[in-house]
Amino acid sequence: MKKIIVTLIALITFIVGSMLYACQFKETAPVKKPNILFCLADDATWKHMSAYGTDWIATPAFDKVADQGLLFSNAYTPNAKCGPSRSIILTGRNTWQLEEAANHLAYFPTKFKTYHEALSEKGYHVGYTGKGWAPGTALNEDGSKRELLVKAYNNKKTEPPTTGISNIDYVGNFKSFLNQKTSDEPFCFWYGGHEPHRSYEYGTGVRLGNKRLAQLNSVFPYWPQSDVVKNDVLDYAYELEYFDKQLGGMLAILEERGELENTIIVVTSDNGMPFPRVKGLSYEHSNHLPLAIMWKNGIKNPGRTIEDYVSFIDFAATFLDITGYDAKALGMHPIQGKSLKPIFNSDKEDVIEPEQDYTLLGQERHDVGRPNDVGYPIRGIVKDGFLYLINYENDRWPAGNPETGYTNTDGSPTKTEILELNRSGINHEYWKLNFGKHTKEELYRVSTDENCLYNLAENEELQNIKGELKHILESELKTQQDPRIFGNGAVFDQYPPDRNAHFYERYMNGEDVKAGWINDSDFEKKMN
Repeated sequence: MKKIIVTLIALITFIVGSMLYACQFKETAPVKKPNILFCLADDATWKHMSAYGTDWIATPAFDKVADQGLLFSNAYTPNAKCGPSRSIILTGRNTWQLEEAANHLAYFPTKFKTYHEALSEKGYHVGYTGKGWAPGTALNEDGSKRELLVKAYNNKKTEPPTTGISNIDYVGNFKSFLNQKTSDEPFCFWYGGHEPHRSYEYGTGVRLGNKRLAQLNSVFPYWPQSDVVKNDVLDYAYELEYFDKQLGGMLAILEERGELENTIIVVTSDNGMPFPRVKGLSYEHSNHLPLAIMWKNGIKNPGRTIEDYVSFIDFAATFLDITGYDAKALGMHPIQGKSLKPIFNSDKEDVIEPEQDYTLLGQERHDVGRPNDVGYPIRGIVKDGFLYLINYENDRWPAGNPETGYTNTDGSPTKTEILELNRSGINHEYWKLNFGKHTKEELYRVSTDENCLYNLAENEELQNIKGELKHILESELKTQQDPRIFGNGAVFDQYPPDRNAHFYERYMNGEDVKAGWINDSDFEKKMN
C-alpha cells in the first residue's frame, strides 16, 4: 500500500510539474506579430459599397470583410484629395500638422516618418502595389528618392479590361511580395488601387459591367439627371467593382497560405468619387468614406456595425498599437489619432466610445490653377448629424479658376455636361452648386441632407449649435497648433508645388501647360 501511495504521489508531482512547465512555456513563448493589409480605393464615396445598401454596385469582397469583421458608418478623411489624405494615413497626423504635406502635389517633409518605414525598421516585411503616396515628391536628406512605403511591387502586369483601368496585376504582385518574405516574418502591405480614379472608357459600365441606365433611378441631385451623367456614374461603378475583385483575390491568397486569421485587413478609399462637388471639396460625399476592418484573431463578435466617428489619423495609431510599438520610440512625430483597438475588443454595436462624438476636416491647396498658386483653405467639423465649415478665403473659386478649367475638378462627361448647360443659359443652379463661390460659413444637417444642399448657417434657430461647433473646432485647432487658426495660414500657399508651379501665370502667358486631368471643353472666360 505504501508503495502505491509513493507511486501516486510521484505521478501527481510529475503531472503538476508538467502543467506548470507548460504554462510557463506558454507565457514566455513569443507571440506572432499581426500582419497588416491596407487596401485603398482611389476616389470612392462611402455609400457605394454594397454593404451600405447600394444595389447597383456589387462589392462582395468588401462585404465579406465587413461581415467577418466590422462595418464603420462614420469614417472620414480630414482632407478629400489623394496626396494629403495619404499623408494623413501614413503619419497619423492631421493636414494642418503636416507642413508641406498638407497640400496636393507636395514635397513630403523629410522630418515625418511613416508607419511603413517604422515597421520596416522593426523587422516587418513591407511593401505596396499600385498607387502609394501620390501625387508628390518625397526625397531623403541627401536629395535621393525616398519611398514612403519602402518598396514597390509593380512588375507583374495584366491585360486590363478597359483603357481606363491600370495594367498592374495587383494580386500577382501581392503574391510576389509574400513569396519574398520568410515564413516567420510579419508583413505590412499596401494595396493602392488606381481604380475608380479617372479617366474612364465611356460606356463600359453598360457594355462590360452588365449594368443598365434604368438601374439608376437618380444620381446625386446636384448633377443633371441625364443619360450622360448616368453613364459616367456606371463607368465609375464598373471600376469600383474591379478594385473589389482584386481585393477578393488577395483574401483568397491569404486563406490559401493560412495567413488570414492573423492579418488585419483594412479597406477604405482616399477621398470621394472623382465628380464635381465631391472630390476636392469638404462636403459629406467628399470626406465620408467606406471602411471595413477584418481581423479574425483580434476582433470580438464580428459582424457588428460601428457608429463611432473614425478619422484617417486613427489608422497609424491602430497599427502601432496592435504591433506593440510606440511612435516616439520608433522616431515618428506624435500621432494625433487614437487606436481602434478598444472597438475591436468590445462586443457591442453602434457607438462604443461615446466621448469621441465628432471628427475634424480641413484642406489647403489642392490642384494649382489660381493666381500665385494659392489654395482654398477650409476647416470643418462633423458632429451630432451636422457639418460645419469655415471657408477662410471664400472670395476664391473653390473648384479652381474658370479660365484655367476648374482644375480641382477632374475632367469628365458630368463636368462637361454641367458647364455646357450653363453656357446655354439653362440649369444655372447646377453650375452654382458645383463651381460657384461659397459663403464664409456653411452649416448642413447631414443626417437629413447628405447632399449638403441647404446651408443653415444663417438659421436663427441653429445659432447656438453653430456656435458650439465653431468653439469645439477652433479649440481643437489651437491645441493641435494649426497655423491657420493663429493667423499664419498663408504659409500653406508659400510651400511650392512639386510641379506645375505658377501654373496660372504661365497659362495666362500662353505657355502650353494645360493640366492633363481636365478637358479642352472645361475652360471658361475669366469671371469676377
